[in-house]
Amino acid sequence: MSNVEQHDTVESAAPVEESEVFDAASSVEEEGDIAADYLEELLDIADLDGDIDIEVRGGRTYISIVGEGEDEASLRRLIGAKGEVLDALQELTRLAVLTATGNRSRLVLDIIGYRHGRAGELKNIAGEAVAKVKENGGEVALEPMSAYERKLVHDCVAEFGMHSESEGEGPLRHIVVSHA
Repeated sequence: MSNVEQHDTVESAAPVEESEVFDAASSVEEEGDIAADYLEELLDIADLDGDIDIEVRGGRTYISIVGEGEDEASLRRLIGAKGEVLDALQELTRLAVLTATGNRSRLVLDIIGYRHGRAGELKNIAGEAVAKVKENGGEVALEPMSAYERKLVHDCVAEFGMHSESEGEGPLRHIVVSHA
């Protein structure tokens, strides 16, 4: 292959990459719009008031439902015990996006800052587990948690320079922290 042919190949590949980046960005925006419409309808059906905020970070859509005063108290019902209702709503919203676009969504739904607050709790839980492993050696098994929460804990444990692994099946899936 001559230098000219190589040069032509490189130039023809560049526009494809740019369009892929554009498609991904517009896809994430479309995902957010579809999810927001779905959640707005759900809030109307449930006769709940809340504002929907959409944010894109790291190629992932984050949707927050926020409210004030009585609205916030009403929205708490959409979180449920240990975030179980919130997790279910997130899955239903992802399914709505899948149905509309044909693409699986990795969007994250938060209601009145529950996930944000829970992330702080999980960081503390990870820190305590790491401290126990350092002090006593061996392993520390944590309580079962959702896939999203496990990912946050895995990231925190890695920041502390320790090892973590998910074990168990279904609702019993949990993290075990140990030395690297």
